[in-house]
Order: sequence, then structure tokens, then C-alpha cells
Amino acid sequence: MGDGVKNIAVEEAIQDLKKRTLAEMPGEIARLVYLSSTRDYNTGQYHHAGMAFQFTEEVAREALEAYHKELFHNLLFGSLEHLVYELQLYAGSARVPPAELLEVWKKLEPYRITIPLDCDPLAAELFFSNIRIALSILETRPEMNPAG
Repeated sequence: MGDGVKNIAVEEAIQDLKKRTLAEMPGEIARLVYLSSTRDYNTGQYHHAGMAFQFTEEVAREALEAYHKELFHNLLFGSLEHLVYELQLYAGSARVPPAELLEVWKKLEPYRITIPLDCDPLAAELFFSNIRIALSILETRPEMNPAG
């Protein structure tokens, strides 16, 4: 497949991913967590059976990786206010009380696996720092911790 054709196929796969798989997910952090979960932790390779069937394994992998990077950069370079909003949206949609999610995220730092594989170390640290600040801000909000 030529580069131009492959690039068009990857863009079509990204649009399909947005329209089908990610459309119902509540916000960018939920999508970032999902995309990270499609990456094999041992190899760093992305896999999505439905996309691989519809496109090709290579196109699906490249689409997942490209959109993962795009979402990550949106959150990294967006405002802290936007990150707090996205984190609150994510916490509110989880299957656990928001206060519990905040506590686990502070202790286990699962957001560390959401960065793209080739992420610049400084960008990763900035992202981690911003997430910790956003978690601290959310902890102070009564709607996130009704008992506190």
C-alpha cells in the first residue's frame, strides 16, 4: 500500500474509531484510558480486532496510535481548567464513587500508563504533574466527596 493510500486509510480508520468506538465515551480522559488499554503492555503495539478486520492490522495499529497521541497532546497542552473538567467528567462516569476514584488515582497513579509510548520524558512529567494538581483541585469540591 502506497504511503498516500495508507495515510488516507489511517485517517478513515481514525474517523471510524471516533464515530463507532469512542462516540459514547464521556470525555477525553475516558477515551485516553481506553486507547491506552488497546496497547499491549509488553510490546507497545496497539490492537483492535474490529478495526483490524475492517481495515488491516497495520492501519488499525497506526490509527489507534495516532489518535492516542492526538488526545494526549490535547490534554497536555490544554488548560488546567479543561483537564479538571475532563477528570471530573471521567470520575463521574466511573463505576465507583468519585471520591474513591480520586483516592485510587492518587495512590496508584494509573494515569501513568496513558502516555504514548514515544512521549518525551519532560512532557510526560508535565502531564503527571497536571493530573496530580487536577486531582487535588477535585478533592476540594463537595460534589466529588459528599462525605468530606
